[in-house]
Amino acid sequence: LLPISTGEILREDLFSDPVIIHSIELLRYEDNFLCRVRSKDGAEGISVSNNMQMVSLYPIFTRRIQPFFIGKDARKLETLLEEIYVYQSNYKLQNLAFWVPLATLEFAILDMLGKIASLPLANLLGETYHKSIAVYQANNYRGKSAEESIELIKKDVYGSNAKALKFKIGGRMSNNKDYPPGRTEQLIPLVRKAFGDDMTIYADSNGSYDINEAVRIGKILETYKIDFFEEPVPFDWYDETKKVADQLTIPIAGGEQEPSLHQFKWLIENDGLDIVQPDIFYFGGMIRSLKVARMAHEKNKLCVPHISGSGLGYLYMMHFVSILPNAGPYHEFKGFNQEIPFECSTSKLESKDGTIEVPTGPGLGIELDPEFIAKHHLVE
Repeated sequence: LLPISTGEILREDLFSDPVIIHSIELLRYEDNFLCRVRSKDGAEGISVSNNMQMVSLYPIFTRRIQPFFIGKDARKLETLLEEIYVYQSNYKLQNLAFWVPLATLEFAILDMLGKIASLPLANLLGETYHKSIAVYQANNYRGKSAEESIELIKKDVYGSNAKALKFKIGGRMSNNKDYPPGRTEQLIPLVRKAFGDDMTIYADSNGSYDINEAVRIGKILETYKIDFFEEPVPFDWYDETKKVADQLTIPIAGGEQEPSLHQFKWLIENDGLDIVQPDIFYFGGMIRSLKVARMAHEKNKLCVPHISGSGLGYLYMMHFVSILPNAGPYHEFKGFNQEIPFECSTSKLESKDGTIEVPTGPGLGIELDPEFIAKHHLVE
Protein backbone atom coordinates (compact mmCIF):
# COMPACT_ATOMS: atom_id res chain seq x y z
CA LEU A 1 0.00 0.00 0.00
CA LEU A 2 2.92 2.39 0.50
CA PRO A 3 3.22 3.38 -3.19
CA ILE A 4 -0.50 4.18 -3.17
CA SER A 5 -0.15 6.41 -0.11
CA THR A 6 2.75 8.33 -1.68
CA GLY A 7 1.17 8.90 -5.10
CA GLU A 8 0.50 12.46 -6.27
CA ILE A 9 -2.86 13.99 -5.38
CA LEU A 10 -2.80 17.75 -6.02
CA ARG A 11 -3.19 18.56 -9.73
CA GLU A 12 -0.23 20.85 -10.36
CA ASP A 13 -0.99 20.76 -14.10
CA LEU A 14 -3.87 23.17 -13.51
CA PHE A 15 -1.40 25.98 -12.84
CA SER A 16 1.07 27.07 -15.52
CA ASP A 17 2.81 29.68 -13.38
CA PRO A 18 4.11 29.62 -9.81
CA VAL A 19 1.68 30.70 -7.08
CA ILE A 20 4.01 32.27 -4.54
CA ILE A 21 2.61 32.61 -1.03
CA HIS A 22 3.14 36.26 -0.09
CA SER A 23 1.33 36.44 3.25
CA ILE A 24 -0.34 34.19 5.80
CA GLU A 25 -2.56 35.68 8.50
CA LEU A 26 -4.13 33.95 11.46
CA LEU A 27 -7.16 35.97 12.53
CA ARG A 28 -9.10 35.69 15.77
CA TYR A 29 -12.48 36.90 17.01
CA GLU A 30 -13.38 35.57 20.45
CA ASP A 31 -12.71 31.84 20.03
CA ASN A 32 -13.10 31.83 16.23
CA PHE A 33 -10.00 31.48 14.07
CA LEU A 34 -9.63 32.21 10.36
CA CYS A 35 -6.58 31.71 8.18
CA ARG A 36 -6.14 34.07 5.24
CA VAL A 37 -3.53 33.40 2.56
CA ARG A 38 -2.54 35.76 -0.25
CA SER A 39 -0.32 35.10 -3.24
CA LYS A 40 2.26 37.46 -4.71
CA ASP A 41 -0.20 38.10 -7.56
CA GLY A 42 -3.05 39.02 -5.21
CA ALA A 43 -5.08 35.80 -5.12
CA GLU A 44 -6.66 35.09 -1.76
CA GLY A 45 -7.93 32.07 0.13
CA ILE A 46 -9.48 31.77 3.56
CA SER A 47 -10.33 28.92 5.90
CA VAL A 48 -12.26 28.50 9.12
CA SER A 49 -10.33 26.50 11.69
CA ASN A 50 -11.45 23.92 14.22
CA ASN A 51 -12.02 26.52 16.90
CA MET A 52 -12.39 24.04 19.75
CA GLN A 53 -8.79 22.95 19.23
CA MET A 54 -7.18 26.05 17.75
CA VAL A 55 -7.86 28.12 20.85
CA SER A 56 -5.10 26.07 22.52
CA LEU A 57 -2.95 25.34 19.46
CA TYR A 58 -2.55 28.67 17.65
CA PRO A 59 1.07 29.21 18.90
CA ILE A 60 2.08 26.11 16.93
CA PHE A 61 0.59 27.71 13.82
CA THR A 62 2.37 31.04 14.25
CA ARG A 63 5.73 29.67 15.40
CA ARG A 64 6.12 26.33 13.64
CA ILE A 65 4.00 26.43 10.47
CA GLN A 66 3.36 29.97 9.25
CA PRO A 67 7.04 31.02 8.75
CA PHE A 68 7.89 27.94 6.68
CA PHE A 69 5.28 28.58 3.98
CA ILE A 70 6.03 32.25 3.27
CA GLY A 71 7.64 32.59 -0.16
CA LYS A 72 6.84 29.01 -1.16
CA ASP A 73 5.06 27.93 -4.36
CA ALA A 74 1.54 26.83 -3.41
CA ARG A 75 1.47 24.48 -6.41
CA LYS A 76 3.98 22.36 -4.47
CA LEU A 77 1.65 22.03 -1.49
CA GLU A 78 1.88 18.26 -1.43
CA THR A 79 5.68 18.37 -1.16
CA LEU A 80 5.53 21.22 1.35
CA LEU A 81 3.31 19.12 3.62
CA GLU A 82 6.08 16.53 3.76
CA GLU A 83 8.84 19.09 4.29
CA ILE A 84 7.04 20.92 7.12
CA TYR A 85 6.96 17.63 9.02
CA VAL A 86 10.74 17.75 9.51
CA TYR A 87 11.11 21.56 9.62
CA GLN A 88 12.23 22.52 13.15
CA SER A 89 11.76 18.82 14.04
CA ASN A 90 7.98 19.21 13.85
CA TYR A 91 7.66 15.42 13.73
CA LYS A 92 8.21 15.52 17.49
CA LEU A 93 4.81 17.22 17.74
CA GLN A 94 2.99 14.69 15.58
CA ASN A 95 -0.59 14.38 16.68
CA LEU A 96 -3.73 16.48 16.72
CA ALA A 97 -1.74 19.37 18.21
CA PHE A 98 0.32 19.73 15.03
CA TRP A 99 -2.10 18.51 12.39
CA VAL A 100 -5.03 20.82 13.23
CA PRO A 101 -3.00 24.01 12.64
CA LEU A 102 -1.53 22.52 9.47
CA ALA A 103 -4.96 21.52 8.14
CA THR A 104 -6.15 25.06 8.80
CA LEU A 105 -3.45 26.40 6.49
CA GLU A 106 -3.94 23.67 3.88
CA PHE A 107 -7.62 24.51 3.56
CA ALA A 108 -6.85 28.21 3.02
CA ILE A 109 -4.26 27.38 0.35
CA LEU A 110 -6.68 25.02 -1.41
CA ASP A 111 -9.37 27.71 -1.30
CA MET A 112 -6.94 30.13 -2.97
CA LEU A 113 -5.87 27.60 -5.60
CA GLY A 114 -9.48 26.70 -6.32
CA LYS A 115 -10.31 30.34 -6.93
CA ILE A 116 -7.31 30.72 -9.25
CA ALA A 117 -8.35 27.63 -11.23
CA SER A 118 -12.10 28.44 -11.01
CA LEU A 119 -12.71 24.98 -9.56
CA PRO A 120 -14.16 23.61 -6.32
CA LEU A 121 -11.24 22.84 -4.06
CA ALA A 122 -12.15 19.14 -4.14
CA ASN A 123 -11.52 19.01 -7.89
CA LEU A 124 -7.95 20.12 -7.34
CA LEU A 125 -7.54 16.70 -5.74
CA GLY A 126 -9.80 14.34 -7.68
CA GLU A 127 -12.84 13.83 -9.86
CA THR A 128 -16.37 14.18 -8.55
CA TYR A 129 -18.17 10.96 -7.58
CA HIS A 130 -20.91 12.49 -5.41
CA LYS A 131 -22.77 15.74 -6.06
CA SER A 132 -24.67 15.43 -2.80
CA ILE A 133 -23.83 13.78 0.49
CA ALA A 134 -26.21 11.63 2.53
CA VAL A 135 -25.64 12.28 6.22
CA TYR A 136 -25.97 10.41 9.46
CA GLN A 137 -27.10 12.43 12.44
CA ALA A 138 -24.44 12.37 15.13
CA ASN A 139 -25.12 13.13 18.77
CA ASN A 140 -23.52 12.87 22.17
CA TYR A 141 -25.95 12.18 24.98
CA ARG A 142 -23.61 10.02 26.99
CA GLY A 143 -24.31 10.70 30.65
CA LYS A 144 -28.07 10.78 30.19
CA SER A 145 -30.39 7.83 30.77
CA ALA A 146 -31.29 5.54 27.89
CA GLU A 147 -34.86 6.86 27.86
CA GLU A 148 -33.79 10.52 27.82
CA SER A 149 -31.16 9.80 25.18
CA ILE A 150 -33.75 8.26 22.85
CA GLU A 151 -36.00 11.33 22.99
CA LEU A 152 -33.08 13.67 22.26
CA ILE A 153 -31.83 11.48 19.40
CA LYS A 154 -35.32 11.47 17.87
CA LYS A 155 -35.41 15.26 17.96
CA ASP A 156 -32.03 15.51 16.21
CA VAL A 157 -32.88 12.98 13.52
CA TYR A 158 -36.24 14.51 12.70
CA GLY A 159 -34.59 17.92 12.46
CA SER A 160 -32.12 16.79 9.78
CA ASN A 161 -34.37 14.21 8.07
CA ALA A 162 -31.40 11.86 8.18
CA LYS A 163 -31.83 8.24 7.15
CA ALA A 164 -28.99 7.19 9.44
CA LEU A 165 -27.75 8.03 12.92
CA LYS A 166 -24.90 7.34 15.29
CA PHE A 167 -25.27 7.05 19.04
CA LYS A 168 -22.78 6.85 21.90
CA ILE A 169 -22.23 3.81 24.07
CA GLY A 170 -19.89 3.16 26.99
CA GLY A 171 -18.23 5.89 29.02
CA ARG A 172 -15.45 7.21 26.69
CA MET A 173 -11.97 5.76 27.32
CA SER A 174 -13.52 4.43 30.51
CA ASN A 175 -12.00 0.97 31.08
CA ASN A 176 -15.37 -0.81 30.72
CA LYS A 177 -17.35 1.63 32.86
CA ASP A 178 -20.74 2.72 31.52
CA TYR A 179 -22.04 6.25 31.98
CA PRO A 180 -24.48 6.04 33.65
CA PRO A 181 -24.23 2.37 34.68
CA GLY A 182 -26.39 0.04 32.59
CA ARG A 183 -27.18 2.67 29.95
CA THR A 184 -25.56 0.92 26.97
CA GLU A 185 -27.41 -2.38 27.23
CA GLN A 186 -30.71 -0.54 27.72
CA LEU A 187 -30.08 1.90 24.87
CA ILE A 188 -29.09 -0.48 22.07
CA PRO A 189 -32.49 -2.22 21.75
CA LEU A 190 -34.33 1.07 22.36
CA VAL A 191 -32.59 2.75 19.42
CA ARG A 192 -33.48 -0.04 17.02
CA LYS A 193 -37.06 -0.19 18.28
CA ALA A 194 -37.49 3.58 18.03
CA PHE A 195 -36.23 3.90 14.45
CA GLY A 196 -37.11 0.54 12.93
CA ASP A 197 -35.28 -1.85 10.65
CA ASP A 198 -34.96 0.58 7.73
CA MET A 199 -32.81 3.07 9.64
CA THR A 200 -29.04 2.73 9.34
CA ILE A 201 -27.60 2.90 12.85
CA TYR A 202 -23.99 3.21 13.98
CA ALA A 203 -22.59 2.91 17.52
CA ASP A 204 -19.50 4.67 18.89
CA SER A 205 -17.85 3.68 22.16
CA ASN A 206 -14.92 6.14 21.99
CA GLY A 207 -12.53 3.46 23.20
CA SER A 208 -14.57 2.45 26.24
CA TYR A 209 -13.71 -1.25 26.41
CA ASP A 210 -11.04 -3.88 26.68
CA ILE A 211 -11.08 -6.79 24.24
CA ASN A 212 -13.48 -9.05 26.13
CA GLU A 213 -16.02 -6.35 26.88
CA ALA A 214 -15.81 -4.94 23.36
CA VAL A 215 -16.59 -8.37 21.95
CA ARG A 216 -19.48 -8.84 24.38
CA ILE A 217 -20.99 -5.45 23.52
CA GLY A 218 -20.28 -6.05 19.83
CA LYS A 219 -22.35 -9.22 19.85
CA ILE A 220 -25.27 -7.29 21.35
CA LEU A 221 -24.88 -4.73 18.56
CA GLU A 222 -24.95 -7.57 16.04
CA THR A 223 -28.16 -8.93 17.55
CA TYR A 224 -29.86 -5.59 16.87
CA LYS A 225 -28.30 -5.25 13.41
CA ILE A 226 -26.27 -2.13 14.20
CA ASP A 227 -24.31 -1.22 11.08
CA PHE A 228 -20.86 -0.42 12.47
CA PHE A 229 -19.01 -0.35 15.79
CA GLU A 230 -16.67 2.63 16.14
CA GLU A 231 -13.57 2.60 18.36
CA PRO A 232 -14.43 -0.49 20.40
CA VAL A 233 -11.13 -0.22 22.31
CA PRO A 234 -8.80 2.76 22.88
CA PHE A 235 -7.72 4.19 19.53
CA ASP A 236 -4.02 3.37 19.93
CA TRP A 237 -4.62 -0.29 20.85
CA TYR A 238 -3.82 -1.60 17.39
CA ASP A 239 -3.43 -5.31 18.11
CA GLU A 240 -6.47 -5.24 20.36
CA THR A 241 -8.55 -3.53 17.68
CA LYS A 242 -7.71 -6.34 15.28
CA LYS A 243 -8.50 -9.01 17.87
CA VAL A 244 -11.94 -7.49 18.39
CA ALA A 245 -12.51 -7.27 14.64
CA ASP A 246 -11.52 -10.92 14.23
CA GLN A 247 -14.21 -12.04 16.69
CA LEU A 248 -17.12 -9.99 15.35
CA THR A 249 -19.09 -9.76 12.13
CA ILE A 250 -20.19 -6.15 12.65
CA PRO A 251 -17.89 -3.80 10.68
CA ILE A 252 -15.29 -2.07 12.86
CA ALA A 253 -14.72 1.63 12.22
CA GLY A 254 -12.00 3.89 13.54
CA GLY A 255 -9.24 6.36 12.90
CA GLU A 256 -10.51 9.75 14.05
CA GLN A 257 -7.62 10.05 16.53
CA GLU A 258 -4.99 8.38 14.35
CA PRO A 259 -2.07 10.70 13.47
CA SER A 260 0.10 8.28 11.49
CA LEU A 261 -0.19 7.27 7.84
CA HIS A 262 1.83 4.12 8.56
CA GLN A 263 -0.42 3.06 11.42
CA PHE A 264 -3.42 3.47 9.14
CA LYS A 265 -1.56 1.30 6.64
CA TRP A 266 -1.12 -1.41 9.29
CA LEU A 267 -4.79 -1.29 10.34
CA ILE A 268 -5.92 -1.53 6.71
CA GLU A 269 -3.52 -4.30 5.65
CA ASN A 270 -4.18 -6.37 8.77
CA ASP A 271 -7.97 -5.95 8.72
CA GLY A 272 -8.05 -4.13 12.03
CA LEU A 273 -10.56 -1.75 10.50
CA ASP A 274 -13.31 -2.33 7.97
CA ILE A 275 -14.09 1.40 7.71
CA VAL A 276 -11.44 4.13 7.97
CA GLN A 277 -12.37 7.44 9.59
CA PRO A 278 -9.59 10.01 9.25
CA ASP A 279 -10.62 13.36 10.65
CA ILE A 280 -9.59 15.89 8.01
CA PHE A 281 -8.63 18.41 10.70
CA TYR A 282 -7.05 16.00 13.20
CA PHE A 283 -5.12 14.18 10.45
CA GLY A 284 -3.65 17.31 8.88
CA GLY A 285 -5.91 18.07 5.94
CA MET A 286 -7.47 16.60 2.82
CA ILE A 287 -4.29 15.55 1.05
CA ARG A 288 -3.07 13.32 3.90
CA SER A 289 -6.59 12.00 4.46
CA LEU A 290 -6.97 11.12 0.78
CA LYS A 291 -3.89 8.94 1.06
CA VAL A 292 -5.69 6.94 3.75
CA ALA A 293 -8.84 6.73 1.61
CA ARG A 294 -6.81 5.48 -1.36
CA MET A 295 -5.19 2.73 0.70
CA ALA A 296 -8.61 1.69 1.98
CA HIS A 297 -10.01 1.66 -1.56
CA GLU A 298 -7.22 -0.66 -2.69
CA LYS A 299 -8.36 -3.14 -0.02
CA ASN A 300 -12.08 -2.70 -0.78
CA LYS A 301 -12.72 -0.81 2.44
CA LEU A 302 -14.94 2.22 2.92
CA CYS A 303 -13.92 5.69 4.04
CA VAL A 304 -16.31 7.59 6.31
CA PRO A 305 -14.36 10.61 7.55
CA HIS A 306 -14.85 11.94 11.04
CA ILE A 307 -15.57 15.65 11.29
CA SER A 308 -14.87 17.98 14.14
CA GLY A 309 -17.84 19.68 15.67
CA SER A 310 -16.91 23.34 15.32
CA GLY A 311 -16.36 25.86 12.55
CA LEU A 312 -17.35 24.75 9.04
CA GLY A 313 -16.12 21.18 9.33
CA TYR A 314 -19.18 19.81 7.54
CA LEU A 315 -18.28 21.83 4.41
CA TYR A 316 -14.74 20.48 4.28
CA MET A 317 -16.14 16.98 4.88
CA MET A 318 -18.55 17.35 1.94
CA HIS A 319 -15.82 18.40 -0.48
CA PHE A 320 -13.64 15.52 0.71
CA VAL A 321 -16.37 12.90 0.39
CA SER A 322 -17.40 14.18 -3.05
CA ILE A 323 -14.20 12.79 -4.60
CA LEU A 324 -14.14 9.41 -2.83
CA PRO A 325 -14.93 6.36 -4.97
CA ASN A 326 -15.11 4.34 -1.74
CA ALA A 327 -17.23 6.73 0.31
CA GLY A 328 -19.56 5.09 2.79
CA PRO A 329 -23.31 5.50 2.30
CA TYR A 330 -23.74 8.11 5.07
CA HIS A 331 -21.46 10.74 6.55
CA GLU A 332 -21.21 12.55 9.85
CA PHE A 333 -23.37 15.59 10.46
CA LYS A 334 -23.64 17.54 13.70
CA GLY A 335 -25.73 20.45 12.47
CA PHE A 336 -25.15 23.68 10.57
CA ASN A 337 -23.03 26.28 12.35
CA GLN A 338 -25.19 29.40 12.51
CA GLU A 339 -22.49 31.51 14.18
CA ILE A 340 -20.37 31.89 11.03
CA PRO A 341 -22.24 33.98 8.43
CA PHE A 342 -21.60 33.25 4.77
CA GLU A 343 -23.31 33.04 1.40
CA CYS A 344 -23.33 30.08 -0.97
CA SER A 345 -24.79 30.53 -4.45
CA THR A 346 -24.49 26.91 -5.60
CA SER A 347 -26.09 24.99 -2.73
CA LYS A 348 -28.84 25.79 -0.25
CA LEU A 349 -26.86 23.80 2.31
CA GLU A 350 -30.00 22.28 3.71
CA SER A 351 -30.50 18.70 4.81
CA LYS A 352 -33.19 17.78 2.30
CA ASP A 353 -34.37 14.22 2.91
CA GLY A 354 -31.09 13.64 4.72
CA THR A 355 -28.86 14.78 1.85
CA ILE A 356 -26.92 18.01 1.31
CA GLU A 357 -25.72 19.33 -2.04
CA VAL A 358 -21.98 19.93 -2.30
CA PRO A 359 -21.11 23.55 -3.21
CA THR A 360 -19.65 23.84 -6.71
CA GLY A 361 -18.29 27.38 -6.65
CA PRO A 362 -14.54 28.10 -6.75
CA GLY A 363 -12.54 27.06 -3.71
CA LEU A 364 -14.70 26.15 -0.74
CA GLY A 365 -17.65 27.53 -2.68
CA ILE A 366 -18.76 30.09 -0.12
CA GLU A 367 -18.16 33.76 0.65
CA LEU A 368 -17.70 34.64 4.30
CA ASP A 369 -19.47 37.80 5.44
CA PRO A 370 -16.90 40.65 5.17
CA GLU A 371 -18.28 42.23 8.34
CA PHE A 372 -17.67 38.98 10.20
CA ILE A 373 -14.09 38.81 8.90
CA ALA A 374 -13.53 42.44 9.91
CA LYS A 375 -14.30 41.60 13.55
CA HIS A 376 -11.17 39.46 13.70
CA HIS A 377 -7.76 40.72 14.77
CA LEU A 378 -4.36 39.51 13.67
CA VAL A 379 -2.71 36.90 15.88
CA GLU A 380 0.99 37.72 16.16
